[in-house]
Amino acid sequence: MPNPKRRHSRARRDKRRAHDSLTRQSLSRCPNCHEDKLPHRVCPHCGCYKGREVIEVGEA
Repeated sequence: MPNPKRRHSRARRDKRRAHDSLTRQSLSRCPNCHEDKLPHRVCPHCGCYKGREVIEVGEA
């Protein structure tokens, strides 16, 4: 297995790691109850998707 002969500099290491940071999840508003939800998913608060009720959500 080949190993590096010389040590990589901090700048070279950090340039490689520049794209490894986490990004925030994008959220959209539910048109029915106006709560935040993940896009293209059923709203966990009211159970609606594309203007109609898909699942029944019980009171917690």
